[in-house]
Amino acid sequence: MGSFEATLVRETQAARRGWLLLGGIVATVVVALASTGFFDPQRFIEAGPAFRQLAAEMIPPDFSRWQSWLRPLADTLAMSIAGTALAVLFSLPLALLAAPNTSPYRGVAFLVRTLLALLRSVPEIILGVLFVAAVGFGALPGVLALALHSVGMVGKFYAEAIEHVDPKPLEAARAAGATPLQVITHAVLPQVLPQLTDVTIYRWEYHFRASAVLGIVGAGGIGFELMAALRLLNYDQVSAILLAILLCVVIVDSIGGWLRKSLK
Repeated sequence: MGSFEATLVRETQAARRGWLLLGGIVATVVVALASTGFFDPQRFIEAGPAFRQLAAEMIPPDFSRWQSWLRPLADTLAMSIAGTALAVLFSLPLALLAAPNTSPYRGVAFLVRTLLALLRSVPEIILGVLFVAAVGFGALPGVLALALHSVGMVGKFYAEAIEHVDPKPLEAARAAGATPLQVITHAVLPQVLPQLTDVTIYRWEYHFRASAVLGIVGAGGIGFELMAALRLLNYDQVSAILLAILLCVVIVDSIGGWLRKSLK
């Protein structure tokens, strides 16, 4: 068999494997949708009147209390910024310990990666409930919940970026007698700084949305106002608050995009 035939066979086998993988993924998605009742049309038909009633009560939105939402929105923004700052502060050293090429020992890297997995496995809302019980109501438990959960996620992304740096600058720095700290500051961080910046900005954008949810469990912010309107069945105010959150999310996303362009 010539080289052309061998290449053709390999390409055919690779294409077959790709189609089989795609088919397996599609089958898995269909099974998951079926197991959750997505393909039961009767449930959607029965939900139609409830959706129409809810829409009638939510439209038009009631912005009569908009001035009372300004402070909670500012608290939500402050929570997102503070949570992101704390997450970065703790994630970077943990990521350096978790990455095999910067960790002093493989055992340390494994333990830190396990810790990061543990932190990101607990949802922010559960952490918010725990911190509300520990430190009381307000923005502080929200900040702590965001930071602790994000250390696990941001630390993972940071560690993966550090793990895939070009090893040649590290080897050159070590050969020149650089200390481990000098290797990190002169050979590692300059390579990964753009990726770390992107991860940080994206996480801040996510934190604003998560902060609004944390307010529902008593962690302050606009979520607290949203939960109060839901409890009183004031759905016209609920829709107004949701629109206010949407506007703030668009603004935060725009600021994040501007920061990414400015820092490149």
